[in-house]
Formats: sequence, structure tokens, C-alpha cells
Amino acid sequence: MDTAANDAGARRERFAHGLEVLDRIDGEVGRRVVESLDDISPELGHQIVAWGFGEIYSRPQLAPRERQLVTLGMLTALGGCEPQLEVHVNASLNVGLTPEQIVEALLHSAAYCGFPKALNATFVAKKVFAERGLLPVTGT
Repeated sequence: MDTAANDAGARRERFAHGLEVLDRIDGEVGRRVVESLDDISPELGHQIVAWGFGEIYSRPQLAPRERQLVTLGMLTALGGCEPQLEVHVNASLNVGLTPEQIVEALLHSAAYCGFPKALNATFVAKKVFAERGLLPVTGT
């Protein structure tokens, strides 16, 4: 078998594995993000799935809940990432974080990122919680 065929097969395998991880963590929301790239940058969609989820998210050193907490903190700190933050608030719920834990993580971010970024992230979480019937959040 030639090298190009081996490379193509490995590429398909990485993508298939990444898609399984993406579905477990992000669900349909994640698939919609990848599909939205089909007409502009399908390669970016491929890399998100194959590398981001197939290689990075599937590493065993952090549990999915821990990875999502880190991701929430980083997206909050960056600011301007509200669409991606929405995906990851959903993913955080999918991997077992509670609304109270998500709100607490975003409150904690205010000390390091500032109130404007923490507020923006909290309003994204509020939108997701409302869509999923999880408001009001109690115990925070």
C-alpha cells in the first residue's frame, strides 16, 4: 500500500475518533459548528474534530469536566468568544457540570478577568440555561 493511501486512512481514522469524542462532549451543537464551516473552510472543521477532539480532548490526563472548566475560564478570559462559550457551556452540562458549578467558575473568573468579561460569560450561560429549562440557578 502506498504512503498516500496510508495517510488518507489515518486521516479518516483520526476524524472518526474525533467525531465520537465531539458527539459525547458537544453533541449536536458541536456538529453544527463543524458543519457551518463546510462552505468556507472544511479543513478547519476537520482539524477541530480530528486534532481538537481526537487528539486533545481525548487525552486521559484530565477528565472531560476538568477540561470544560479550563475551557470556560480561557474563553471568558479571552473575551469576544461568546459563540464558542455558548457551545462550551452546553458541553459543560453534557459532561456533568451543574449550572451552579458553571456559575461559580464564571464568578471566580471575575477576580482574574474582570467584571465585564465575567458578565458577558454569565449572560451566555444564562441563555443556555434558559434554553435547557435550568433557570433559575439556585444555591449560588
